[in-house]
Amino acid sequence: MASFYLLLIYNLFFSSFFNSIYSKTLVLPLKIQHIPSGSGQKPPNKLSFNHNVSLTVALAVGTPPQQVVVVLDTGSELTWLRCKQTPTTPLWFDPLNSTSYTPVVCSHPTCTTRTRDLILPASCDPKKLCHVIVSYADATSVEGNLAIDTFRFAGFDPTRIVFGCMDTGSSSDPDEDSKSTGLLGMNRGSLSFVTQMGYPKFSYCISGRDSTGVLVFGEVNVSWLVPLSYTPLVNISTPLPYFDRVAYTVQLEGIKVSETVLGLPKSVYEPDHTGAGQTMVDSGTQFTFLLGPVYTALRNEYLNQTKAVLRVYEDPDFVFQGAMDLCYRIDPTRGGLPMLPSVTMMFRGAQMSVSGEKLLVRVPGFIKGNDEIHCFTFGNSDLLGIEAYVIGHHHQQNMWMEFDLANSRVGLAEVRCDLASQNLGVGL
Repeated sequence: MASFYLLLIYNLFFSSFFNSIYSKTLVLPLKIQHIPSGSGQKPPNKLSFNHNVSLTVALAVGTPPQQVVVVLDTGSELTWLRCKQTPTTPLWFDPLNSTSYTPVVCSHPTCTTRTRDLILPASCDPKKLCHVIVSYADATSVEGNLAIDTFRFAGFDPTRIVFGCMDTGSSSDPDEDSKSTGLLGMNRGSLSFVTQMGYPKFSYCISGRDSTGVLVFGEVNVSWLVPLSYTPLVNISTPLPYFDRVAYTVQLEGIKVSETVLGLPKSVYEPDHTGAGQTMVDSGTQFTFLLGPVYTALRNEYLNQTKAVLRVYEDPDFVFQGAMDLCYRIDPTRGGLPMLPSVTMMFRGAQMSVSGEKLLVRVPGFIKGNDEIHCFTFGNSDLLGIEAYVIGHHHQQNMWMEFDLANSRVGLAEVRCDLASQNLGVGL
């Protein structure tokens, strides 16, 4: 398999701001840039597979302001910036050039109490500063000190934010380090960016067609937005070893292919006594990954329903991105994909239907005979060593996704995201 990927980078630029922090609506249009093959650009790896899409936010930090580019990630808590320049990390934040930079000392309440949601607890370095290590599932990590500095946005009052000023790190792909300054944590943890900013909700809408999209902080009061279906967030107060309590966890209750519901009990979709098996909505993951028994049932049903219109790529050793083992041979001269059965994920109170081109992704640069290879966009999380269901943003295209922290729920509705971007650009 060729080692390059088609990468889409969503560059977010702030455009509209209103009134106080709780009523203010922050609108960020998305511009998708197609990066030439071979560039290898990826966001920080939280999981052991390749993320083919980065959502990056341009903002300013410090006094005087320094421009930074950070990866937007609903699956992470702590916002962090690289604070040391190296040959492989040319983008960095220099705390010595910021008069508003304040390191967090070990005795500060932020260090002793507000870091409880970090994977590893804070400790003291030799200078009595609050030292943190943020580790990810693929054994990559970043390390440094907690600090406070001013984050600035055009037309918005500067805000003091706790973040990680990181000076060391490891990565499964060092080239990714050169593409951003750090990460913007957007989950429900006490140190996440959205929590510290005080916004009760945010939304995004990603178009898969015309390189547009939008990210909105705050309320969206527009007549064209259809009513959303809401599914409650799953909250477990008791700490469990495999349950992420600050993720956007929803309850998956079933999956159907066309009108055929997979014959599985609802219990297979529920977290077990260890917390394993939660369903997370994650903007930092591209595709959707299911636990082994559910993935196998879906794979078998999809094979059955597509055997008359698709030819399976019969190579048991080929697995795309480490977890996607259902692939097909597509004749590029046929002029597109055949009519495919949809896959619908049924949540408590809402559902997400995946159809058309979102069901198959072409393996870039890989040809077998005269055929292109296209893989099913659902993968087996067991192959990744992940004890969870993960709903990636590829299946959220042309869906309005609202993360309502105040009411502990996620709302969704099918929307033409290209039109939503245009309408929000002139309508708010």
